Parts: sequence; structure tokens; C-alpha cells
Amino acid sequence: MQTLKSVLDGAAGEGIISGDQAGALLPYMQARGVVLRPPSAALGDIAGPGEAHVVAPVEDTEAPRFIRGFHDVLITIGVCIVMAGIWGVGSLFGVLPAVIVLAEILVRRQRLALPAVVLTLIFAHWIFMASIVMLEDRLAPDADPMLHFVLTMAPFALLMAPFYLRYRIPLALSLWIVSLVAIAAGLLFLGLSRASGQADFISVHPSLSAAIFFAGALVLFAVAMRYDLSDRFRVTRRSDVAFWLHLAAAPALLYAMLALVFLGDFNNGALFNAEKGLPDALIVVAIVAVFMTIGLVIDRRAFVTSGLVSLGLATASLLQKTAAAPETYVFATLLIVGLVVLTIGVGWPHFRRFAVTPLPLIFKEKLPPLR
Repeated sequence: MQTLKSVLDGAAGEGIISGDQAGALLPYMQARGVVLRPPSAALGDIAGPGEAHVVAPVEDTEAPRFIRGFHDVLITIGVCIVMAGIWGVGSLFGVLPAVIVLAEILVRRQRLALPAVVLTLIFAHWIFMASIVMLEDRLAPDADPMLHFVLTMAPFALLMAPFYLRYRIPLALSLWIVSLVAIAAGLLFLGLSRASGQADFISVHPSLSAAIFFAGALVLFAVAMRYDLSDRFRVTRRSDVAFWLHLAAAPALLYAMLALVFLGDFNNGALFNAEKGLPDALIVVAIVAVFMTIGLVIDRRAFVTSGLVSLGLATASLLQKTAAAPETYVFATLLIVGLVVLTIGVGWPHFRRFAVTPLPLIFKEKLPPLR
């Protein structure tokens, strides 16, 4: 629920009125009983017809709708149990009709957010399993792995689009976009492999492959930022789409960057071990710190959580250089990473203020407001 102050602050941030005018208008309007009417239930529907409907408060700029009450949790538990039973009894043949029936009831009619997310994930899992079953008998065992990947991802692009158009679930749109980027990257690798005559193109050309992965991650990040920047105050469904896209883009960007930096390890499959030397571990920590700063600037915590595994491995590598026993540095690693998470989580608004304040005004006007 937006407050009168948040609306006036938003108007000041958009340049409609000045900050002084916003401060003067607030007591003037409050004294005359001006209040904001809560949005109607239709405006909060996850499957509502419009893209500009309010779905998240300005006060919390990263608040995707998962749960609106324990009713959502109870229904979601029931959905999971029923779908597990249907999967066991009817296998693939019974899952799709059940997903459609439940989506019609729980999403189209009752507008339940958490069940919508779970049903989307079940639908995505069904597409994946159905693709594997269909390709198992149609592709030779020695078929090009990249061709297999493209054909596995293609049904996502074909089926997620109508699923989103019917139910307007932000996660479905995000999965559709991710599938398009994945298919494009797969087709590019497939074409390069066929043109060069090298079946294992990625291992033979690690530098080019890492660059392609990084470019694909950048495309995904750019699309996520486009949704973010189109809804600065994060009050529409576009913000939810950006949330899911950032969950995919953040780890993709991070590990594509690590692959670019450690090309040798990328080539021999030792990119993510905890045996790196001191310089390599410090580089990993620096890259993770940069990504955390990006997350603070754009107010997306996915950029913090995506680097936790790498931060933990780098910290373990640093602690291994000490004379501590293995069980000691393992728990010390957990302690350090946990403290980092808690510190950033508790002090998020303050750290974000430090990160955003030095930026030029032209950038700050496009970012979510400071709290």
C-alpha cells in the first residue's frame, strides 16, 4: 500500500515537483484529510489484464508476490501433493491436464500467486521431461550434444508463450525469455561446430566459448534491466518479470565472467574448485564484490546470492593457506560467508545509499528510490 508521502516523494523523484514542494504539500494535504484509496482486488490479480496494475508497494522495491496469506501456502502444499500423486499414477500423460485444470481454477479465477509460481515450475518440468522422452527415440546416441540441447529447449519457447498469455504469470514470461536466449546460444554453438568440423567446439575454443556465454548473459541482463527501468518504483507486473530474469542473469553473468578470467580452468573443468592459489582466490573475491555492488545499485539481491558459492570457495581457498585443520577452515568459511550475508541483508538500505549516492543524477533518476 502506497502512502501519501511515498507518492509525493515519487513525484519529486520524477521531477514533477521539487523536493521542497513535496515536503510542503504533505502536511497541507494531510490537514485536509487527503488519503489514498487502496487498490481494488482486481488490480492485484496476478492474471489481471493490464500491465500497469499495482502489485508491490513502493516502500519495498523488491517485493514479488509469492504469498498473500497462509491460504496460499495451504493450497500450494495441496498442489504439490496432488501433482506428485498424478505424476506417479499417470506419468507424463496426466500431468499436463492437471496443470491446466489447476491453473484455470487457482490462477485465472482465484488469482493465487504462490500456486501460480509452483504450477509454472511443474509445467516447465513437464516440458523438460517430455522433451527428453520424445528425443530419446528420435535422436541417435552419438548425436551432437548441442543439437540435443537446442531441441530440448525448443518446446520451452513454443509452450511457455501461450501459457503466459493465458495466465499472465511473470515467471512464465521470464522462462520463455531465458529459453529464447538459450536457444540462440545453442544455435550459434551448433553452427560454429558444424562450420569448423569440431564436435567439441567449446573445449577446443574456450576463449571464444566463454565470450559467447558472457554475451548471452549480458543479453539476459539487458532484458531484465529493460523491465526494471520501465518500472522504477516497481509497482507493476513488469517488476516481477525483472525479478525472475535477474535470478537467471546474475549467476549467468558471474560464472561467465569467471570463465573469461580463468580460461585455463574453464578448459580443463577445474573452474569451481577450492584449490586455487592466493591471487586467483582474491580475483574471485573481487569479482563477487563487484557483482554485489551492482546488486546494491539496482536494488536486486540476486546479485548478492549468486556469488555466495564462489565467495565460499574462494574463502576456503584462502583459509587453506593457514595452518588450521580442515574442519576448522570449513566452519570458518561458513561463518565468514554467513556474516557477509547477514551484514549485507540487515544493512541493505544503508549500503545501497553508499553505493548510489556518488552516481550522477541522470542515473539515480532511473534507479529505484533510496529508502
